[in-house]
Amino acid sequence: MMHNKKHSSGERASLLDLSLVLQLLLTRSISGTRGWREEPMKEEKERAYGTLSRIIIQIADHQNGDVAVDSYHRYKEDIKILKDMGADAYRFSIAWSRILPKGNLAGGINHEGIDYYNNLINEQIENGIKPFVTIFHWDVPQALEDKYGGFLDREIVDDFKDYCEVCFKEFGDRVKNWVTVNEPWSFSTLGYGLGYHAPGRCSQDLGCQSGDSLREPYTVSHNLILAHAVAFRLYNDKFKDVQKGEVGISLISYWFKPYSNCRPDYEAAIRSLDFMLGWYMEPLAFGDYPFIMRAVVKDRLPYFTDEETEIVKDSYDFIGVNYYTTRYARNIPSSQNFIPEVNLQEAYASKVGKKDNVPLGKLEGTWIYVYPEGLKELLLELKNRYNNPKIYITENGTCELDDSTNILTLEEALHDEERIEYYALHLASVKKAIRCGVNVKGFFAWSLLDNFEWNGGYTNRFGLTYIDYKNNLKRYPKKSNKWLTNFLKV
Repeated sequence: MMHNKKHSSGERASLLDLSLVLQLLLTRSISGTRGWREEPMKEEKERAYGTLSRIIIQIADHQNGDVAVDSYHRYKEDIKILKDMGADAYRFSIAWSRILPKGNLAGGINHEGIDYYNNLINEQIENGIKPFVTIFHWDVPQALEDKYGGFLDREIVDDFKDYCEVCFKEFGDRVKNWVTVNEPWSFSTLGYGLGYHAPGRCSQDLGCQSGDSLREPYTVSHNLILAHAVAFRLYNDKFKDVQKGEVGISLISYWFKPYSNCRPDYEAAIRSLDFMLGWYMEPLAFGDYPFIMRAVVKDRLPYFTDEETEIVKDSYDFIGVNYYTTRYARNIPSSQNFIPEVNLQEAYASKVGKKDNVPLGKLEGTWIYVYPEGLKELLLELKNRYNNPKIYITENGTCELDDSTNILTLEEALHDEERIEYYALHLASVKKAIRCGVNVKGFFAWSLLDNFEWNGGYTNRFGLTYIDYKNNLKRYPKKSNKWLTNFLKV
């Protein structure tokens, strides 16, 4: 059902005063629109998430991402879809183990992988589409997981630097926008706090074989921040003068509304934001973690050396913002004797989508409460607190649930009025933020194609294009695809 307020095509086209760019996740090597190992290369291509996905009890529909939507072989077809829509940029990720099969230079460079990405990048450019590249999207090479535990060990920062240097050397003549890490919060919290994502670690009391949900997420995030900053300095020192590109990081965050007008709930909302957005923005902007995190987490939160602080501080040309939804934040008083079991709880706030049983916004999928005002508020927070950085909305979108409890027919999936409304309202929210002076430079929709969505498997359809998983992965443009096509033409 569409929102009561009708938007004419002209109004929709005027929602943004910037060049709109769309996101096509062709090579987001795990939950993107191709599989992880469909190429006939070496077994060393195995990635940590691929290993977890074969433990199918973790995945909603007991499927894996071995084939996904096979965009590895069909990338020309998918780029044509993007071109036909009129988009001018394409966000994709490079698979670490496809470049360095063993995860490091000592294990050698896979030149077939280099050739593949050169072909992919060249195909985009030939079609007038700018490559916008993510270097790490959670696919830690299995060799590094086995060698030293992946991002649990500081050694990975050096291996990541070598991997980035190969990418900058091989592709930087054409790629001018680099995202070092996508969603460090999700990777750390879901992979090491809750155990839902690879490598599936959490405290044994939470059901994992190994891990520490109150320590490992902070260690992993610390190493992710260092890896990002080292890559940023590497690019600035060795490549920027010639290649003229930019390096940033993509951060996911909810917006948090106080559950009530009382001060404890207001403070709970601030803490919740500090433990999600501030966890990364404070070090990147100021050189250290938020004060509240230091006070709560204490010695479980790693420290930066003086040298590391200098490397980390101001280590970005832009910030990518991944926004989907908002939550109410309700204070958990000390009188309840609440003891956190996972890092997610250490903001001492109950984060919920309903107040007095009334949802904050319409629930879509299993977790997205539609609240476009939250995107504007999040953007204003970045402007006011962090000196108005250059921003790209690197992910924004909604999904339909397609599982045994809610089977979507093709006709139902193609008439996705809710997605049209979602984008219209969120683009309007971005426009309001721009009018308030926020430095937004682009917008990427999540995503062009339905795909494998992490522990959600194939049950969450985010795409502007329907994938028929039972009929040779045939592509069908949804109504939202056509709506955005018209949006871009005006």
